[in-house]
Amino acid sequence: MELIIVESPTKARTIAKFLGKDYKVLSSFGHVRDLPKRELGVDVEKNFEPKYVIPVKAKKIIAELKKDSKNAQNTILATDEDREGEAIAWHLAETLKLNKPKRIVFHEITKMAIDQAILNPRQIDMNLVDAQQARRVLDRIVGYKLSPFLWKKVTRGLSAGRVQSVAVRLVVEKEREIEKFIAQEYWQITADLKKEAEEFSAILIKKDKRVIDKLEIKNKTEADKILNELKGAEYIVDNVEKKETKKNPFPPFTTSTLQQSAWQKFHFSAKFTMSLAQKLYEEGHITYHRTDSLNLSETALLGAKKFIEDSFANNYWQGFKKYKAKSNAQEAHEAIRPTYADKTPESLAGIDPKQLKLYSLIWQRFIACQMAPALFNSISARIKAHSPAGEYTFGANGQTLKFDGFLKVYQIKFEEKDLPDLEKNDQLNLIKLNHSQHFTEPPARYNEASLIKTLEKNGIGRPSTYAPTLNTIQTRNYIEKNEQKRFFPTEIGIMVNDVLVENFPEIVDIDFTAKLEKELDEVAAGKDTWVKTCRDFYIPFSKNLKEKYDNVSKKKFAEMPTDRKCPKCNSPLVEKMGRFGRFYGCSKFPDCKHTEPIKDNGTGIKCPKCKIGEIISKRTKKGKIFYGCDQFPKCDFATWDKPIDKMCPECKFILVETKRKQIKCSNKECKSLSMKYKKS
Repeated sequence: MELIIVESPTKARTIAKFLGKDYKVLSSFGHVRDLPKRELGVDVEKNFEPKYVIPVKAKKIIAELKKDSKNAQNTILATDEDREGEAIAWHLAETLKLNKPKRIVFHEITKMAIDQAILNPRQIDMNLVDAQQARRVLDRIVGYKLSPFLWKKVTRGLSAGRVQSVAVRLVVEKEREIEKFIAQEYWQITADLKKEAEEFSAILIKKDKRVIDKLEIKNKTEADKILNELKGAEYIVDNVEKKETKKNPFPPFTTSTLQQSAWQKFHFSAKFTMSLAQKLYEEGHITYHRTDSLNLSETALLGAKKFIEDSFANNYWQGFKKYKAKSNAQEAHEAIRPTYADKTPESLAGIDPKQLKLYSLIWQRFIACQMAPALFNSISARIKAHSPAGEYTFGANGQTLKFDGFLKVYQIKFEEKDLPDLEKNDQLNLIKLNHSQHFTEPPARYNEASLIKTLEKNGIGRPSTYAPTLNTIQTRNYIEKNEQKRFFPTEIGIMVNDVLVENFPEIVDIDFTAKLEKELDEVAAGKDTWVKTCRDFYIPFSKNLKEKYDNVSKKKFAEMPTDRKCPKCNSPLVEKMGRFGRFYGCSKFPDCKHTEPIKDNGTGIKCPKCKIGEIISKRTKKGKIFYGCDQFPKCDFATWDKPIDKMCPECKFILVETKRKQIKCSNKECKSLSMKYKKS
């Protein structure tokens, strides 16, 4: 019997379907060894030797795998094809004491791919293992060495991370750009014109052959002056340019572009997108989903060609299209694509609806990337307005779709605007001159898509790190999302960022972090050693950390005096800063541990249970918002849903608004709990 070990039970079940009785497929359920939770676990004096331990939850699994591997003729390690998967394979080999186990990898879970992989096994790639080990060690050093500094100099419960701190810095700096932004007023002038019965609009772009800058017309007075100068002007077409323009299809998805598109189309978080993609991969529907490559196999290209030719007219396929990724992409991997081109979303109608949404997006993007470009008829017209004050030029542009090409499968937003059949020297009738006031807009805050795009553009992190990074900085309450689902930094996030920028600039420096990512790529390619990479980082970092412990005084963010008294010992209360924001605490801490919330998180709604306290917003240890009575623990009223100032007609408890904008009763025992009330 041959034993195959993968990391996921779903993946194990899918692979087992393709193999006969001579194979047994088992799952390790993820990592089987890791650094210990409550200590550094890295001996910096002995070449950064890691101390690996088997987590409690993995011990039973390891025992079962040891038993099966001893009875097996061969043990084959078939974990994922990236660095993380290679490391899991190595940890399995070490833990199970396997002697030169076979290692197989595949981009897709299909019978052909599995059979091919089994016929071509290899050894564990220690360069990939070393790169993952270097990342793990560096991240542990930063987390375990820098976090205690923040506890001592700011407040307890804080943490720092090599990639997460850079992401927080990007959000903080964007917020400061917005705060510094001063809106500028500008005016725009348009002419509503007509040729025969057809009307269209044109915008003022020049005066006397000089281009008018967007911000040049600063106020209504200047706009009115131009309108006066245009009185009585004749409008004559000066130039018309007609041409066919082409819109090429987008390349297939990589990890980051999939996360961005899933956010833009469905508002799926990066973490949720990756969990859906993981299931689709393990069930054999898509290729491996952690990749920065745009490469497509010959089999995939031929499959797309056949599907397009069978499904559409001949002109929808015009030759194979190959895409090139950035220079550091792993071209041996593939882009994210469906395992079979002809497996349409309709054929998977039985799967989870959200998985189906993501699969449809991946399938459409893949098929579209091999289709013909979309063609547009474009027209650009320049219209002269002659007046005694000078010559003004207006511009009008239009486009209409001529051939949909890839848009037949993959929809994107575009505007069709038709213009009359204009010719040079056509005289036009003026219907109306308009002027409109505008203001420059501040920079947009990051959303999930734009923050991931910025991280990737700057070389921060790799495909497997975007989702956990965004999740971590939200869980730790360094950033939050507003109602528009855009990120803004919390008060504690700003404080932590400022401390790191001032004292550890290299940790949050974008170029430095990107350079370190490239060094990890060098280790993966066998061009550098993981120990040297760790040493080059640690020596200056450790020296700087020691100096900062000695030289940086404790920040007094959390000890602002107040005129309030502690209800337990009558000592003064002080305003403190904690991981989840400001709160009141007794000045006699730790002798008196009384704390109470600051009521800037109040709702103004009286607690329906005790009739004394006020309902306030709170956070769990993981940063999730809920609502509860400010008299806790005396009153334990709590709800995940947002209270509104209305009462249930049945039990007189307050009504709450769910995330789906439904209104229901907050009383769990109320018989009308399932009733949905309309907002008045």
